[in-house]
Amino acid sequence: MNQQRCLRICTVIPPAGSHHTFIVFPINFRPLLRLMLELTWGRGGQVTLVAKRKASELSQTVRSCRSYFTTAATFSLAINLLYLSAPLYMLQLYDRVVSSSSEVTLVMLTIALVLALMALSGLDLMRARVLTRASLRLDRLLAGRVMTAIIERARFAGGARSQPLRDFDNFRQYITGLGIHAVFDLPWAPIYIFVIFLLNPLLGFFALGSAVLLVSLALINEWRVRAPLADAGEAATRTYNFTEMSMRNSEVVQAMGMTEGLLRRWVRDRARMLERQATASDRAATITSLIRFFRLSVQSIILGLGAYLVIEHEATVGSMFAASFLLARALQPVEQIVSSWRNLLSARNAYGRVRDLLATAPVRETRLEMPRPSGHIAVEGLTHVTAPGTRPLLRNVGFRIEAGEVLGIIGPSGAGKSTLCRHIVGVLRPSSGTVRIDGVELAHYSPLALGRDLGYLPQDIELFADTVGANIGRFVFSESGAIVAAAQLAGAHEMILRLPDGYETQVGDGGMALSGGYRQRVGLARAVFGNPSVVVLDEPSSNLDSEGDAALAECINRLKNSRVTVIIVSHRPTSLAVVDKILLLRDGMVEAFGPRAEVLARLAAPAPHVVASFAGQR
Repeated sequence: MNQQRCLRICTVIPPAGSHHTFIVFPINFRPLLRLMLELTWGRGGQVTLVAKRKASELSQTVRSCRSYFTTAATFSLAINLLYLSAPLYMLQLYDRVVSSSSEVTLVMLTIALVLALMALSGLDLMRARVLTRASLRLDRLLAGRVMTAIIERARFAGGARSQPLRDFDNFRQYITGLGIHAVFDLPWAPIYIFVIFLLNPLLGFFALGSAVLLVSLALINEWRVRAPLADAGEAATRTYNFTEMSMRNSEVVQAMGMTEGLLRRWVRDRARMLERQATASDRAATITSLIRFFRLSVQSIILGLGAYLVIEHEATVGSMFAASFLLARALQPVEQIVSSWRNLLSARNAYGRVRDLLATAPVRETRLEMPRPSGHIAVEGLTHVTAPGTRPLLRNVGFRIEAGEVLGIIGPSGAGKSTLCRHIVGVLRPSSGTVRIDGVELAHYSPLALGRDLGYLPQDIELFADTVGANIGRFVFSESGAIVAAAQLAGAHEMILRLPDGYETQVGDGGMALSGGYRQRVGLARAVFGNPSVVVLDEPSSNLDSEGDAALAECINRLKNSRVTVIIVSHRPTSLAVVDKILLLRDGMVEAFGPRAEVLARLAAPAPHVVASFAGQR
């Protein structure tokens, strides 16, 4: 057999004082088996594999649940030992009770069998509950971390996707299913083969050969379904991501009659997914049927072999039936694993994707918490490139504003205004250059601490499916007074009171229960919540009427009087009338920067017309 493709010998070094054990495993199970071996042996043991790598964050976290898996493994040993009670009962029944006609022995053996099976059922139930508790502990330890990593990666990968969270749930739920029970039972199959050897060496060799052949069929099954299942998984991910995107843009899809075209595009990936899933299912079904046929055949053949040995007076009738029962039990986990092969591979692939996600978005180091910033902002040589070889969205942008100043950013569409705002609030990382607040680079601030002192109203406002009050309060603070104060500062308090349930009104997914103007004013209230030092507003008046426009201007004036630094991207004269300085961007570069009157004078046009000429947004 090709060692590189099928098998790899692993050296397992248990804790000091134990003997070395050499175990042969399928190479493609290395991530899962490495984890299970480490969980079973505990901290004292080491597992040395051919391709040894540093334990991932996911592996370390799962290993922290070692006590659950060790307990489940211990229960598995007891369960499999108790499974011997049935063949032993059969052995004693044929070899002692029938020949001696002892009814007392029959009754006592039957009572012992029932007690053993009751203990077996109880231990099996406890094992299932232990694994369920392990799943719940994993969720407590990792679900929040996975969600944080998704959000972190979305900042730089362009848009959040819920697939990693589904991957985590897939792996987490697998350890509570029936498939994992077969994985725990499989290592104890040699116990049954060893007992068959004790009954008769020839029966033992037959059982061993049958087990090796069945495992070989399982490896062939894995080899044949691995590629189509991987292709189906990739196609499924593309399909679900495209579905999420289509749902987020459902209004555009319906308004412009894009449903039919999007459906054709969606069907293409889905057809690929279904085609590869069908290929994998057909191949797996063929091998599964072959394995079932083989298992049933060897169970019967071993009876024939046992009968021959009985005729030759080399075995007893009891050992013949007991060997058949033991062989069936030894081969059962293999058949169960193969029948749930898709779930096992899916869980293993999901494990790998979650591991990679956590590796690409590592836990941020705890940083020394800086004092509350006053709001002085310095941008130095800021350049942003989305990919090597592409045109920079920002090129060597630099400016300074003092604490409490209001900066207006103008420029034509595609000038980089929104990209600059994302850098100032720390959503994007500069390709080169720095953004500093009070002389400190944004990267040196704790994200949580900096977030409390920043307010941000993005161009595309999406509220969360909760109440108006919860959205304004950022889901962190519970003081109703601070929520109301933020709404009053944004000029949204009276508007919110006119809603059906006031601050307790549910806004729906993305805030769809509110109009565009209401969403924008609630978003403004969220931006000014908690008395931030810096507030960045990207096109805050795009959906506002005259009343909302006046409320926005009043809000900016009040922030200015409170010495809050405000950066606003806008083309409306009412918004720009309150700014102290203007930054003009064109093609990602600074074309003009300075006091408002000076910049407008340099443009040699009345301010409203100048601003209108630069209407548009990125």
